[in-house]
Amino acid sequence: MSNSEIIESICLALNENNKEECKRIINEQYPFNYVDIQSRHYSHKKLMQLFIRDGFIDRYSGDKLVFPGALMVLSKELPVDFPYQQNWKMSECHIGWWHLFPTADHIMPIARGGHNDYDNLVCTSMLRNSAKSNYTLEELGWTLYDKGDFNEWDGMTSWFIQYVDRNTQLLEIKYIKDWYKAAKRVLELK
Repeated sequence: MSNSEIIESICLALNENNKEECKRIINEQYPFNYVDIQSRHYSHKKLMQLFIRDGFIDRYSGDKLVFPGALMVLSKELPVDFPYQQNWKMSECHIGWWHLFPTADHIMPIARGGHNDYDNLVCTSMLRNSAKSNYTLEELGWTLYDKGDFNEWDGMTSWFIQYVDRNTQLLEIKYIKDWYKAAKRVLELK
């Protein structure tokens, strides 16, 4: 029975003022699952580890993604041509930030009972993360792409470190400094 057919049967039972039948149908065929929401804050270090594990590949599209610090360097060096807006306002932020910025997403959404462990996290773009929202891959008809190989595509991380090493004034920008420190720290552990 499809979800719309289940709702139809509930409505028909409600027409007969049979709320107990409505409850039975809902609980047996289309139950609501209460979820205890877990905290979801990730340090730059933890995100960097995830991006490296997934090889800077969008696991929902297979597209290559770019290290956040590299994108910010572009926005600082080319502010008119590659603008960044701190609240991600689309009319003021280059669309490349949405297409290429890696972020963490829960394969099974936390709001749907997924866990906040490393095995449930994947690297994806801000665009795909926003589109996926709290849906499951099955609901969207999406598949999970294989991890990339960080040794083949590092998301411009090496370029970023080298560029900042040559242009140390960029470390005065907190965003760049935080990502620089995280990248150096994680790569030293690798």
